[in-house]
Amino acid sequence: MTRPHSAAAAHAPVDDGLAEQFLSFVADPAFPCVGSKAALARDAIETHVFGRMGERANDAPLLDALGRFGARIDAAGEGDSTVRSCVALFTGPCDTDERRFEALLWSQLQRLHDLDVRRGQPWAEGVSRDPDDPSFSLSLGGHAYFVIGLHPGASRLARRFARPVLVFNSHRQFDRLRADGRYAKMQAATRERDLALQGSLNPNLADFGTAPETRQYSGRAVEPGWTCPFRARRT
Repeated sequence: MTRPHSAAAAHAPVDDGLAEQFLSFVADPAFPCVGSKAALARDAIETHVFGRMGERANDAPLLDALGRFGARIDAAGEGDSTVRSCVALFTGPCDTDERRFEALLWSQLQRLHDLDVRRGQPWAEGVSRDPDDPSFSLSLGGHAYFVIGLHPGASRLARRFARPVLVFNSHRQFDRLRADGRYAKMQAATRERDLALQGSLNPNLADFGTAPETRQYSGRAVEPGWTCPFRARRT
């Protein structure tokens, strides 16, 4: 499984088995996301370990790792059907409730975006820059991502992990899955498994283009009038 690249390792603590712990979490038979399980089966979950979430020292190495990850997806071509994820694992904090984690998540994503803008990267094509638009997707390194947050205080069992985690999934990858008919099947299977695990479906779940995906990032059941704190800058 992919380890932190040198740039990330310079700012990260020694990996004490956190990556293996996360992969075991995904491998657990009760874990509902079939896309993650497919990625695990193909050795396609790339892990990077960082210090505490919210530390600015994480920003550049994480953005660098995402740039390499997006470039590899682009280079794989349209025929590549492998499900891949880039996972940022943070050593702390371990006492987050859902609102604190939500604030940390959006602060982290905003700083990554601001650094991306300073580096002159354009917004990804085909997705909105407005986080309250159903067609929004987070752009980093010119690549569009859907982000999934996990943390110790999550109310959803599928999002409850011992440390804070950000999982970056490529929207280009989702487009390919939709094109070959796998996406709907994987989505239905995941929701069925999540219902069996939790006893209810995540109230924020929505298909891309029907509601802002930002409502799903942190895992908190956000209010009907919730607006995303993220703001896209102009290059």
